[in-house]
Amino acid sequence: MSEYPFLACAGRHLPLHRPLVMGVLNVTPDSFSDGGRHAELEAALAHARAMVAAGADIIDVGGESTRPGAEPVPLQEELDRVIPVLERLRAELDVVLSVDTSKPAVMQAALDSGAGLLNDVNGLRAPGATEVAASGTAAICVMHMQGQPRSMQERPQYADVVAEVTEFLVGQAEALRALGVAGERIVLDPGFGFGKTLEHNLALFRSLPRLAALGYPLLVGVSRKSMIGALLGDRPVADRLVGSVTAALLAARAGARILRVHDVRETVDALAVQRALEIEQNREG
Repeated sequence: MSEYPFLACAGRHLPLHRPLVMGVLNVTPDSFSDGGRHAELEAALAHARAMVAAGADIIDVGGESTRPGAEPVPLQEELDRVIPVLERLRAELDVVLSVDTSKPAVMQAALDSGAGLLNDVNGLRAPGATEVAASGTAAICVMHMQGQPRSMQERPQYADVVAEVTEFLVGQAEALRALGVAGERIVLDPGFGFGKTLEHNLALFRSLPRLAALGYPLLVGVSRKSMIGALLGDRPVADRLVGSVTAALLAARAGARILRVHDVRETVDALAVQRALEIEQNREG
């Protein structure tokens, strides 16, 4: 479990006594689960409003697809996709805004536009990314990825996936702390599906309590991913809802403090029922 009682997001504190739900807002034409559906500004805003109404604690805005095989997006194109959405959401919604990017220039522009969390699938490995992230007061999510999106799923290999992912995440967290970043601003993400086979993903999932014991809030994002489809007999993306919500509940029980999901209402409902039934069970015991 996180040793910190809250996540510090640019002046706003999100309590961590329960799992937080992060709603995915892809403003891209080619994301794996909802490519193109929210690429236009008004559609993106409507979806964000719906997720907040459904109980999302954080909205994660992404302007570059990181699905397997995805090509990089030019800097200006990513800025043009993300920043107008962040600015409108900042003006209209009372919610923490996250930006899903690996580019330091997009990080800086997002911070200037009111983002409260930087979510980097590349784990701050781009030159200057660590310094930009550390310079503000937003929370920072460091994710592990082996390789790059266009080729990461071709032949991922590890001697010990849990040990290697842990070593990377701890090293990046320590680098942030050395720059003066408070622990309350740091989030770790093992990066399910990012340069990992199904077996790697399963080993990491079973090791979530070990990763949570590192002390930093743990983010888990498995919503609609191929590992869910594979566990259900190669189900298509649109038919992975129940599997995704089940995995989110299990991740929460294993210590995850942030659940990154596409299906906000269903996840929020499942967590509410889980909390209520676990309380009653404890009373009976």
